[in-house]
Amino acid sequence: MINKAIGGYFDLELPDHNQSHLYDNLINLNSARNCLEYILVAKKYSKIYIPYYTCDVILEPVSKLNLTYEFYDVDFNLEPLFDFSKIKDSEVFLYTNYFGIKNRYVDILSRKIPDQIIIDNAQALFSKPVSHIDTFYSPRKFIGVADGGYLHTDTKLNENFEQDKSYNRMSHLLKRIDCSAEEGYSDFCDNDRSLENQPIRKMSTLTERILSGVDFKHIIKKRRENFSFLHEKLKEKNLLDIDFDDDCIPMIYPFRTNDMEIRQKLINERIYCASYWPNVQDWCDENKNAFTLSKEIIALPIDQRYSIEHMKKILEYV
Repeated sequence: MINKAIGGYFDLELPDHNQSHLYDNLINLNSARNCLEYILVAKKYSKIYIPYYTCDVILEPVSKLNLTYEFYDVDFNLEPLFDFSKIKDSEVFLYTNYFGIKNRYVDILSRKIPDQIIIDNAQALFSKPVSHIDTFYSPRKFIGVADGGYLHTDTKLNENFEQDKSYNRMSHLLKRIDCSAEEGYSDFCDNDRSLENQPIRKMSTLTERILSGVDFKHIIKKRRENFSFLHEKLKEKNLLDIDFDDDCIPMIYPFRTNDMEIRQKLINERIYCASYWPNVQDWCDENKNAFTLSKEIIALPIDQRYSIEHMKKILEYV
């Protein structure tokens, strides 16, 4: 039955393919952090182990649910320094697929503790979920959408969540096209804040429509090309040992360096590199590897907006 308005003014000319995600049987929610909250509620965990080296929004659902949590450090290969035998039946271990380059380790860890792990694929949109392993994604880290999260889980909540609305979160995306990245930046920050402490909702129709029109094959191709080009040029200088294979479709190129002037040089040339993550230096002291990684890794852009010529420009300042 048709219940939409017919005639009148037009909306944005967006595809409507009824297919807004990459993998089968995902749950489309309003943010990655709310995907984590969904898992924690559904599985009734009492405690979660969280890496120091992660975004502070991870604590939002943990605090909301009043869960006990404990931090762990990672080594310089981005793998946990942790005694897995300490995890009790009602507890869970959260591991981040850092920058989308830790697929092999995700597989190893999923076999090691299959019933007590959640995979944070917020930085690994194109990493296929491991069967029966709770996994969540953040498409806005890879694609121009304002919100949204994908959840892979076998445990479903029997709740009918309200659908989110995204029209009032689009200004930074539109300003970047119509004005400039700099003019849209404060709107981008406002949008980030607008996602704080939101209840679990279904992904908005607008976000789903945008995602349904994305050429994922093109994105995968461009990211691989750009990452491989930078890695070939920088691998001898990069202090991070990157275990990169054909299954990895990275978010950025993580260049670890002792040169603290490089980031500002790039900014001066309007090359903007996200910081992962400023909160880490508040959470732990200097003797933790996470502290060092948060200072020394520069996230070089390699996404689908850019060509090899853009990568060459980045290399001029690295």
